[in-house]
Amino acid sequence: MTSMRSLAAAAMAVLIASQALAAGGGGEVEDHAFSFEGPFGRFDQAQLQRGWQVYSEVCSACHGLKHLYYRNLAEPGGPMFTEAQARAIAAAFFALDGPDSDGEMFERPAELADPIVSPFPNDEAAAVANGGAVPPDLSLITKSRAGFHGILNQIVSGSGGPEYTRALLLGYEEAPPEVDTGALYYNPVFASGAIAMAPPLSDDIIEYQDGTPATEEQMASDVSAFLAWAAEPSMTDRKLAGMRNIVILLVLAGLLYATTHKLWKPIKRAARD
Repeated sequence: MTSMRSLAAAAMAVLIASQALAAGGGGEVEDHAFSFEGPFGRFDQAQLQRGWQVYSEVCSACHGLKHLYYRNLAEPGGPMFTEAQARAIAAAFFALDGPDSDGEMFERPAELADPIVSPFPNDEAAAVANGGAVPPDLSLITKSRAGFHGILNQIVSGSGGPEYTRALLLGYEEAPPEVDTGALYYNPVFASGAIAMAPPLSDDIIEYQDGTPATEEQMASDVSAFLAWAAEPSMTDRKLAGMRNIVILLVLAGLLYATTHKLWKPIKRAARD
């Protein structure tokens, strides 16, 4: 009975988790071949640097990255800016610090140890600046949104968070006559179809530092890849550790088989005789 209850509880947990993953998306979105997908996938350093540029020049006006630190921008497996570049990026922003000797808080240029500075000091200020809506923090956005639905589909293809983000950025359309979005924008990828965020991307809205043409699709792909890394900066290390552990297990399995075969060989021979 206990075993049956445990199985039922596990099944319910999987169902709830899949529903939670699917909660962020509207319809199914198209798969996109990101370089970091699959057991051997790796983040594209140049793409992550372009993605940071899209975030910093476009998205950061409204959205924060509170779980990411400036030092992460220079760490292996990520955009891998040089330490000097990361320091320069941080110094362009002001972080709140203190209190000082007078008991007052003060602002100073951000440092590598600081989290990415948010565009608003608190949710109340964000709501006032955005018509009552608080723009979501983007640190874990690719983990909290799902583009692929169904338990089996998500096991095979993942939740599709980066694909959802990319599809959302590219999904703005004219609302059909039967849909009234009011003062909002129409985006069928969004769960309700009506979204407060205006289309953030358009061709050549920025100029990539590496000379890549800044098309709408390119920028959507780059910033989605960057946000996938932001949600899991240690993804590359995790995959390497997983592959290493699999190799170790295979070697141990081979040794165990050889040992067992050697121990049982004389016993089986004696039994035949």
